[in-house]
Amino acid sequence: MGSRRKARIIAMQSLYSWDVSDVTDEQLLRFEWVDRREGREETFAFARLIIAGVLEHVDDVNAAISDHLEHWDIARLSKVDLAILRMATYSLLFQQDVPASVTIDEAIAIAKEYGTDESYKFVNGVLDAIRRDSVK
Repeated sequence: MGSRRKARIIAMQSLYSWDVSDVTDEQLLRFEWVDRREGREETFAFARLIIAGVLEHVDDVNAAISDHLEHWDIARLSKVDLAILRMATYSLLFQQDVPASVTIDEAIAIAKEYGTDESYKFVNGVLDAIRRDSVK
């Protein structure tokens, strides 16, 4: 598994933790729960970039996700799916140096590993719609 995939997984897990607990932003970015042998410093730096970006732009990220949910409210989403969508939506909207196809493919792979059997299809649909609208 590549360094960026590990970083995205750490970011997703951190965003999940942020959503379901009272962890502070500072605690979130220290990664005290991560075995440091699991990655190199650039892995943690990329994860921090994603997490800090999501937290800074959470209203824009949530709005983009909400705008592309059909017959769903963001509050009803699985917390794992929401963490994956936030991570990837931030990347689609604000990380112009990362190709959209890479962002979506990585999110799908993470959803297959950490979500339900249907998560990857849902994540793909929402992110593809966000990608299409953000290119306009």
